[in-house]
Amino acid sequence: MTALASVPLELILGQLVLGMINGAFYALLSLGLAVIFGMMNIINFAHGAFFMLGAFVAWLIGFPNTWLPMISPGLSVPPWLAVNFWGALIVAPLIVAAFALLLERIVIKRIYGLDPHLGLLLTFGMALVIEGIMRNAFGSTGNPYPVPPQLRGGFDAGILFIPYYRLFAVVAAFVICLGTWLVIEKTPIGARLRAATENPKLVLSFGVNVPRMIALTYAGGIMLAAAAGVLAAPIYSVNPSMGTNLVVIVFAVVVIGGMGSIMGSIATGFGLGIVEGLTKVFYPAASSTVIFIIMVVVLTTRPNGLFGKAR
Repeated sequence: MTALASVPLELILGQLVLGMINGAFYALLSLGLAVIFGMMNIINFAHGAFFMLGAFVAWLIGFPNTWLPMISPGLSVPPWLAVNFWGALIVAPLIVAAFALLLERIVIKRIYGLDPHLGLLLTFGMALVIEGIMRNAFGSTGNPYPVPPQLRGGFDAGILFIPYYRLFAVVAAFVICLGTWLVIEKTPIGARLRAATENPKLVLSFGVNVPRMIALTYAGGIMLAAAAGVLAAPIYSVNPSMGTNLVVIVFAVVVIGGMGSIMGSIATGFGLGIVEGLTKVFYPAASSTVIFIIMVVVLTTRPNGLFGKAR
């Protein structure tokens, strides 16, 4: 059996793949956080709650006859009204983004221009409320979401078996991250967004509706979190705490990559996922803390993060 430092190669490759999967979710979530902070200067602690809502909405529209009897015994809808995974991948983020847009208009816009710590406290409270509502409605027990039929099975590489769905999740997350970066950095819409955040009064004088652009930016960042939630549904159990478990790590990823840095969030998310996976192989005791150790080292040497700029 081939080994590296007395560790079987199969185990190393297995954790490497697992690290890439976790890294894909870290990158997608941290990208949404970076977009919202970079464009709006708001630390959105509710990001994990919207990630959870994305998974829950996919489950709700995909399996309505599972939960409708909870409302009224015998209540059901025709099976053709259920939305499959591919439809949920589009519909669920749009529904969650619409809900986030409503919250932005009613609550979040009131703290624009104020101390960013108020945004942190406000969104932390929002996260607790959203999570509490979902826990009261559906309980703490997770709900299974099956892998779509087209992606069942896996690729047998001899020393490693890779499930098709997990491979798809990594590729899909990378494509979404790259597409978002291209839109923000290389298109006229992205240029207007960046200009509106740097000098909103000047951009407003050119007839651009800055408040609407900022609101849509928030909704776009939330769409990324919800899309990650839909992708995660067949891998993790759909439950009210699934976002809470990730959001602290994702915040560390954003800090290491550089607050507001789009490319920094993507590269750091994938990179730290792999580092975390390999740490589980070579020194398991440090696997849950390695990301935070790296964060301390980076903040000590580069306070603005690996890719961040002085604000």
